[in-house]
Amino acid sequence: MEGTLAVNKEQLVARGQEIYQRLKDQLEPGHNGKIVAIEVESGDYFLGESVVEAGKKARQKYPDKPFYFVKVGFPTVHIRR
Repeated sequence: MEGTLAVNKEQLVARGQEIYQRLKDQLEPGHNGKIVAIEVESGDYFLGESVVEAGKKARQKYPDKPFYFVKVGFPTVHIRR
């Protein structure tokens, strides 16, 4: 399908978590609470105050790539209650 990106979500998450673990020491605690968008093929990452801000920065460099998002210093980006 033209324009459709096939993504294996499990692989995206696993790779994103692996990269974040390597970045953890340089991001925590100085950027705790910020959102990081990780492009899992390159390992490039982009910080923002929100998912929208981090995603916008990431898409400027990688407009057609999926990203792994994590809140620095926290196990998840969002908690639904």
